[in-house]
Amino acid sequence: MLVLLTIINSMLMVTGQTLWKLGASGKEIHSLGQLLRIFLSPYVISGLAVYAFASVLWIYILNKGELSYVYPIQSTAFIFALLIGTTIFKEQLTASKVIGVLVICLGVIIITRK
Repeated sequence: MLVLLTIINSMLMVTGQTLWKLGASGKEIHSLGQLLRIFLSPYVISGLAVYAFASVLWIYILNKGELSYVYPIQSTAFIFALLIGTTIFKEQLTASKVIGVLVICLGVIIITRK
């Protein structure tokens, strides 16, 4: 159950950061006022709310599990970020990114085996 919660937490973190990127993309930042407008955009505020929930969940996970066990599982965030980057933001999917994510998956499998 702890593995699943940690993976969900990773998904929430990536979701929050995706919302931040959506709120900030294409915006000029040359002044504090422009930065504040971005910070107050619905995307960024929603991202903060998702990230706050993820932080509460992470504290619960840390309370229930060993840091050296659950923290490496957080690396699944790289997998979700790659998927979001290539689908939503149309970023280039390269062989090195795919290989890197496969190595991460292997690492998570090794860590979570008891």
